[in-house]
Amino acid sequence: MIEIENLCKSFTLHNQGSAVIPVMAGAHLRVGPGECVALTGQSGAGKSTLMRMIWGNYLAASGTIRVGGLDVTRATPREIIALRRDTLGYVSQFLRVVPRVPTRTVVAEPLLALGVAPEAALARAEDLLRQLNIPARLWDLSPTTFSGGEQQRVNIARGFAHDYPALLLDEPTASLDGANREVVLGLIEAAKARGAAIVGIFHDEAARARLCDREIDVTHFTPQRAA
Repeated sequence: MIEIENLCKSFTLHNQGSAVIPVMAGAHLRVGPGECVALTGQSGAGKSTLMRMIWGNYLAASGTIRVGGLDVTRATPREIIALRRDTLGYVSQFLRVVPRVPTRTVVAEPLLALGVAPEAALARAEDLLRQLNIPARLWDLSPTTFSGGEQQRVNIARGFAHDYPALLLDEPTASLDGANREVVLGLIEAAKARGAAIVGIFHDEAARARLCDREIDVTHFTPQRAA
């Protein structure tokens, strides 16, 4: 479902004389349906960079990233939008939404974009919000007014509203209390069971041991190690 071959990435510092900083070389990764792979490595090794390249936010210098058959490195913006709508979900650490949109609508948006009937989409959103212990009195408020922990849970609900065939998870259990952490782990396990291919960053070692089939140390893809 997710296949990466000989992926290379560099950043150009335009405000520093256009200096080119190589950050990744020869990266490779394959994640099949129902498999969860953890990206590991010290801070700055490139875990988030690799996730953003799979998501299509960062351009590759060379190599391929195939998600469900689409090469993200060569895809058009329209194809990337369709991939994110239908196939690839992303739970980031930060909630970014349009202000004043009700929480239940924020969570239902992935389903509404797919043409799911509003009643069914909102019912699914409400079920996830209930599971993640977001009080019903908050559902008609904008999540931009919520605490950090509440926003994180809304983000998780939104990421799991649609049964994406592939998922990117960036620290999905960070800063959660025990009860909500268990809910999130259960959602990830259910996604694996239905066949989702998952790539994640998990600093929570217990969660990583419970969920992940393999660990990939991205330090091996840094130019110094790849040379």
